[in-house]
Amino acid sequence: MKTRITDLFDCRYPVVLSGMTGVSNAELVAAVANAGGLGILATADLDEAQTRTAIRKIRTLTDKNFAANVPLLIPGADKKAAVLIEEKVPVINYTLGKGTHLIRAVHDYGGRAVATVTNGAHALSAQKSGVDALIVTGHEAAAHGGEATSLVLIPSIVDAVDVPVIAAGGFADGRGLAAALTLGAEGIAMGTRFMNTIESPVHENMKAMSNRKKVFDTIYSDRLDGLPCRAIASPGAMNLIKDRFYLVKALFNSRHAARAYGFPWIKALAGILLAGYTKSKQLARLSNAFKAVRLAIDEGEYDKGLFLMGQVTGLVQETLSVSEVMEKVITEAHTAQAGLSQKLGSF
Repeated sequence: MKTRITDLFDCRYPVVLSGMTGVSNAELVAAVANAGGLGILATADLDEAQTRTAIRKIRTLTDKNFAANVPLLIPGADKKAAVLIEEKVPVINYTLGKGTHLIRAVHDYGGRAVATVTNGAHALSAQKSGVDALIVTGHEAAAHGGEATSLVLIPSIVDAVDVPVIAAGGFADGRGLAAALTLGAEGIAMGTRFMNTIESPVHENMKAMSNRKKVFDTIYSDRLDGLPCRAIASPGAMNLIKDRFYLVKALFNSRHAARAYGFPWIKALAGILLAGYTKSKQLARLSNAFKAVRLAIDEGEYDKGLFLMGQVTGLVQETLSVSEVMEKVITEAHTAQAGLSQKLGSF
């Protein structure tokens, strides 16, 4: 299977592992790379040393290309981006910010830069900055999808830009891959589907829950982590949405985020208090969500945790290995393509 994405990233299949915080670790990234796709290492909850260690571990597990992401909104993002550049990560994916300087640095050593966007304005801005490709995230996605669904968002951005588009949000099988290619995308990114694999570090409770849940079992709110965000509809998620004392709780929960980001708690606390009212509310919710997300991923806590999951979980009924998922997706895509050709040929 050959597209502009497989050529750009030198991978066998146009299938990308989304950079999911706490999920897309070195082992999962390498497993996707070895299966023919492109894995994106998530660095949001890693400090600089952990980021460097994870990159070097990936290189011991695979000789294939891989990527790493950096959410520019997160405190300390510039330092982590510097680590990715020093390590000459083949593909760097950035989100939640403008990455002009990052793009230049990546291109200086021959790497590729990919921006994650949710609307046309940001897509055009990223293209103008010099990105090599876009991950375009629709409303169905786990975490921070856009306001428009993938069915209309993907072709609208494909028509507006010249760089290749990777479709994200609502993709978990070969039918989705075939549909994305038909819409003009050059590949797909899968988060929830790869989260629910044998190699994924997520607690088995959450994988089993994913197998049971339907497409209607998620919620979308800006009161989870401060940005419009999709998660499984759980008691833990509802508690975050309804919590009237989230600002006070953030003063304590920011300890966990500060420890993960590798800077003093007092600095995190000051950042929340001095950011201005609107920004403070967002950072406070982010701090509270950080602890809840860890409870779900690490301990399988459903009642108190927050688990970011896409609507596509309703299409996933079994926990397979990464290689089995990849093989299944590619086989299904060819089947879907043949079926479509037959139907179109009958007109």
